[in-house]
Amino acid sequence: MLTKRIIPCLDIKDGRTVKGTNFIHLRDAGNPVELAVRYCEEGADELVFLDITATTEKRKTLAKLVREIATHINIPFTVGGGINTKEDVSVLLENGADKISINTSAVKNPELINELAKNFGSQCVVVAIDTKIIDGISRVVTHGGRTPTEINTTDWAKEVADRGAGEILLTSMENDGTKNGFALDITKQVSNLVNIPVIASGGAGKMEHFTSVFKLADADAALAASIFHFSEISIPDLKRYLHDEQIAVRL
Repeated sequence: MLTKRIIPCLDIKDGRTVKGTNFIHLRDAGNPVELAVRYCEEGADELVFLDITATTEKRKTLAKLVREIATHINIPFTVGGGINTKEDVSVLLENGADKISINTSAVKNPELINELAKNFGSQCVVVAIDTKIIDGISRVVTHGGRTPTEINTTDWAKEVADRGAGEILLTSMENDGTKNGFALDITKQVSNLVNIPVIASGGAGKMEHFTSVFKLADADAALAASIFHFSEISIPDLKRYLHDEQIAVRL
């Protein structure tokens, strides 16, 4: 049985880790290098780094900071934000990223997914999907949650998998930062539709929320930020809890 993964997320703005609610109201959450080291030592399975304003500010991801984090950790490291070309990917991989995450650029140019999968392998390509319920339908939003689209979330998930993505990072905008739990319905729909791993994101507030997203929504991994950044839940405690709940995790 494949183990379920616990993934802390570093949302980066101006070189600092930040965390908000519903993608806004950002507050400082600490030094990203120090947090990365802590999570590695605590037993996180992977680490995600998202330069959350790179796309809206039309600039590249912070390669120097990526390199600094990568030299301090020994777990898989996914980096996203402002990636538009295979050259952007090459720079990040050269600076220590193991995988890259694309979101807005994939929606604008779906062929980019095929190109990156062909050049770097599907295992390197994570497509992040930010989803929001608009007029009763789960739709894709881009530009850090600022721009709604007409694209149905499940249709887009199927397309990115067919185009060669190796994983989907699915974030519910309604749930993000609320600590009220993951969006189980859309996570389950996407998980059951595609044959690649789905990382659930948005809404983790207590340990039971992780149990629900693994058992009820069939997620392969769960990503969280503030509960880890502010030491509300420790990764070792969470993993022991999940193990006791008969969920396979790496202890």
